[in-house]
Amino acid sequence: MSFDSQSIRRAILSNWHESLSKHGNLFSSDSISGTSPPSVFVGSYDYPKVFVGPMVPPMHGDTSILDNPEKWKGRSLEEIVNFRLNLVRGIQKIPIDDTDGRYIENLQEVAMSSKPIDSDLVFQKATSSNISLDGESAPFGPIGEIKSAKFSGTSSEKSIEKIYYDKDLKASDAVLNLYNSGIEISKIQKCFSIGMLGHKRKLVPTKWSITATDDIICKSLTENILEYDLIDSSRVFSYEHLGNIFTVILFPHRWIYEMIEAWYSDGIIGFGSDHEDARGIDHPPAIAGAYFAAKLAVLEYLSKMKIQSGVIILREIRPEYAIPVGVWQVREGVREAMNQTPAIANDFDHALLLASNKMSISIPEWLSHGKIIELMRQKIISDFF
Repeated sequence: MSFDSQSIRRAILSNWHESLSKHGNLFSSDSISGTSPPSVFVGSYDYPKVFVGPMVPPMHGDTSILDNPEKWKGRSLEEIVNFRLNLVRGIQKIPIDDTDGRYIENLQEVAMSSKPIDSDLVFQKATSSNISLDGESAPFGPIGEIKSAKFSGTSSEKSIEKIYYDKDLKASDAVLNLYNSGIEISKIQKCFSIGMLGHKRKLVPTKWSITATDDIICKSLTENILEYDLIDSSRVFSYEHLGNIFTVILFPHRWIYEMIEAWYSDGIIGFGSDHEDARGIDHPPAIAGAYFAAKLAVLEYLSKMKIQSGVIILREIRPEYAIPVGVWQVREGVREAMNQTPAIANDFDHALLLASNKMSISIPEWLSHGKIIELMRQKIISDFF
């Protein structure tokens, strides 16, 4: 089947315009009343002064699905984009160190809430129809500069509230505390972003907080799995969703990790990759947030199974992934891959064959764009580290 990513994108955005028109033409609205999922967002433009605010849909009721990636399994790309584009983002420009004002405190209560919050926003002027598609964080719809904001019906998540008032706790320890308490990663990321964690609290752009949260959890999980015995065979896991194909190869080796991505652009295949050993990554990651999101998912599996292994993740991004919806889908895609029954390989070469059979990219192409994967094939991995 042939896919045209531009036509898919146009169709999704056209449906979004049609959906929003049913709610009173928000493009020219100077106010909105609705129920926030709850959701807050911190931009990165003009850092260290950033645009901060809530995200509110033009509807009341249980809107939690609009900003809960952990619950989007099985949803189509169009559904997810429409969830997100129906969120109107209110903004005020705030210095990153200014976390004590009433406006930010209100937003912290929003982030802390265990249920959706009734919200009323009045804007300085009619909302802009510009949308955000940065590939790291999920997209959102129209934007308006806030003149006034009112929130009602908040109900604090007790474990988050406890961390919020503990200002002696380091931000990394707070993240791990919340994670180990069972708080969803997407919610921890919001708390991190809106300046609720650590000694010296500050606002952190959402796309940075996503990667920082994943990285903190990954470092903790890596320390744990280094104490476990090595896996006894090569295993291959796979999963496909939203136009992304993930295959995960586990093989008998002390912890090493590589992720290779392949994507299509005007009929040409592009590649990106990063790798590390037990000391962690020693260079700025080329594939950024996806690298840490995928690593977190596979480390969760190794930690649960109490095993250690080498890991290679191959990600093929198909043309039908027409609108990037954020690196959460990498984490959730690899999580789901690790829930599948793996294929057991005879050796690493066999594992690589099984993995590549799920994709349209050939083994030589994967080999030419990775470090660990190529050296494993050559049987000289011990010389690499």
